[in-house]
This record gives sequence, structure tokens and C-alpha cells, in this order.
Amino acid sequence: MNDVERFLGLLHDTVRLVGAEISSVWFPLQFGLIALAAVLGLTAAWIIRRRLDVVALTMGWPALARQVAHAVNRHLAAIVFVVIAAAIRAVMLQLFWPSQSYVVGVAVSLGSAWVAIAVLAGLIRNQFFYAVVVATAWTLAALSILGLLDPFAKLLDAVAVTLGGLRISLLLVLKTALFLLVTLWFATAAGDFLDRRVRAVSDLTPSMKVLIGKLLRIALVTLAIVIVLSSVGIDLSALALFSGAVGVGIGFGLQKIVSNLFSGIILLADKSIKPGDVISVGESFGWVDTMGARFTSVVVRDGREILIPNEDLVTQRVINWSHSNDQIRLEVPFGVSYGSDPHVVKAIAVAAAAGVRRILRDPAPVCHLTKFGDFSLDFILRFWIRDPTEGITNVRSEVLLALWDIFKREGVAIPFPVRDVQFNEPIRVVVEPPGD
Repeated sequence: MNDVERFLGLLHDTVRLVGAEISSVWFPLQFGLIALAAVLGLTAAWIIRRRLDVVALTMGWPALARQVAHAVNRHLAAIVFVVIAAAIRAVMLQLFWPSQSYVVGVAVSLGSAWVAIAVLAGLIRNQFFYAVVVATAWTLAALSILGLLDPFAKLLDAVAVTLGGLRISLLLVLKTALFLLVTLWFATAAGDFLDRRVRAVSDLTPSMKVLIGKLLRIALVTLAIVIVLSSVGIDLSALALFSGAVGVGIGFGLQKIVSNLFSGIILLADKSIKPGDVISVGESFGWVDTMGARFTSVVVRDGREILIPNEDLVTQRVINWSHSNDQIRLEVPFGVSYGSDPHVVKAIAVAAAAGVRRILRDPAPVCHLTKFGDFSLDFILRFWIRDPTEGITNVRSEVLLALWDIFKREGVAIPFPVRDVQFNEPIRVVVEPPGD
């Protein structure tokens, strides 16, 4: 309780000092000067923004310089306020005692800390991280300026519990959360940078690029966590029991998630499926767009995006239309009447298929007579394409239309079923005369 009492005593002294300042005749004067500096800062920022186009001015600058310039522009009023308040503070120090300008000095220090933190944190694009970093950093700066940082830290450290050989205080939790947030942000940014570098390497296959990128991200995040735990003084051996419990929890509660994660790594390692492949899984047919840690995104022809768990791609039967070769063979069965010459039908069917734009000339289309059906001579027309991502049904439709056109032109009849109806007994038909 000594730390608590010490902090409360210091807080009481601070409040008493503030009360003395408020009761002094110099406080309204300093407050008025601070308000005047704030009004002048807002006015000056408004005038500068109307006369200066930051976007046009920074056109062509490096990305980092543009971000800094935009951050300065966003906090221009605070910057002008700090400059004016600092000038007022300097003049008052020359004319009066330092205690008679103390409040202005505190305002200058707090404003300077806010400007520096906000401008530097403006480089963070994630709004959540930006808000957390600014709020945390400025709170620490304000406590330090007011002389309350060390007592406040001791107060937080006094609130603690001991689990086994590990002492967990409120200060340790806050430090760990803050450091972890910052290091994870750096790890994520570094992972994105390295991932872009890896994707720019032309000698790697798409699946290897994705695999290397994911392994780098996992390694950086793991390294960040280990560094944070070590820097805050947590003995990693003390977490052995906790990690064992987490492992059991993963084994039972997160089994599917872990299975999908490792299935995704297996798919990327063995290159059985990679971004850009055309696959069929059950009723789903489309091309692989992205491969995530838990699922693979497959875009179908109607624009829908189907998220297939990685485990299904490992355990189920998957048709990869472009695994080792982008050429695939399609078939179109059809039938003609018995009055047609099958040799002529084969020749004109091949000619019709050869006239379709997407069908390859090598291998050339072929047509075979498969059987003598009940009502027709049955044929099968086989042909090859190289662009399954453009669709399968549409090219079959083009071939059928080409067959229809050439059959109509050559006089080849397409049969239809004929049914004979037989009556075992005579049927009496009565014809009634028409009514009047």
C-alpha cells in the first residue's frame, strides 16, 4: 500500500498546486492567453488551407514525404497554437517569474507532445492502430510532463496477482499489450513488404509465392511475440503449463481450424492447387482466386465467390482442369437419322468444330460413331481448348449451334423418338352429329 499512498499523496499535492494556480490572479490571464493562441491557430490554419493545395503541392513527392505533409496539414492548427503559445511563454519568462507562466508552459509541452505524436503516428494507415498509439503515447507524455508517470507506474505495478512462479501486475499487462500491439504492427508491415517482394520474383510459381509469403508472416508474428514476452521480463518457461493447456484446447476446440491451416500449407507445398487453376469440387466449378490460411476462394462463372475449406480440397476428390497442362478435352454427343451417311456426318462434324474460335487446331477435333441407337446413329465429337477459365458450357453451346447450322445446310436430319401405340382390343368410336 506504500505505492498507493505515495501516489495519492503526490496527486493531492498536484491538485493543491493546481488549486493555488487557479486561485491566483495569473491563472485567468494565462488561460486567456492560451485561448487566444488556440483561436489564432485555428484562424491561421484555415487561411493557410484556403491558399495552399497540399495535394497539388506534394504531387510527385516520395510516398513517405507525402504522408508526413498530409499529417502536418491535418494538425496545422495545433502546430500554429504551439508556436504562438511558445512565443507567449518566452515573452512571459523575460518579464515575469517562471511560476507566473507555468500553465502556459504546461500547455506548450502538452501541445508539442500531441503534435509530435500525431504527425509520426500519421504514418500508420490502420485507423485502429493509429487511435491506440496516439492515445497511449500522449497519455504517457502527459503523465511525464505533470510528473506523475513514475508514481502511476508504481501504482499499477502494486496491483498484481501471482500464478505459480509468474507475477502478473496491471503494469505488466498494459506494457505487454502495448508492446505486442506495436510489434505486431511492425511484423505485419514487414510481412506485407516481404510478400510484395516475393510476388515480384518471376522465377517462383504462384503457389510457392503464396507459401513463402505465409511462412514469412508466421515467422515474423512468432518472433514479435517472443521478443515482447522476453522484453517485459516474462520467463517463457513459466508459460509451459499454459501452452500445454492451449495445445489441448486447440486439439479439441480448434481442430478444424488447425486442420484447414495445415491443409493449406500442404496444398501450397505440393502444388496440387495454385492460384489461377480451374477446378471442380462437387457442384462448384471455377478458378482459384486466392488461397488463405483457412479457405480457398474459387470464383465461378456467374461472379460468385465460393469459399472452400482447405481440408475439403485435401480429403475430397478435386478435378483440376489445369494442373499440369492448360489443355482440356471436351465431348459433345449427338445423333443423326439412319438415312444419313455416317462418313459424311463425321467429316462435316469435324469441320463444324474446327470453325469454332476457341477450339484448338492441334490436337484436331475428331468424331466417332459410338453405336447404332434405337432411333439414331450416335456419334461423339471430341475437341480441345486451352482456356477453361473462359467457360465450358459456352464452348459446347457454340459447337452445338455449329452442328445445327451445318446439318441444316447439308440436309442431315436430326431424329426424334417415334412411338407406336397398339390396342389389344377393338375400340368403338362414336361420332355424334353436330348440334343444331
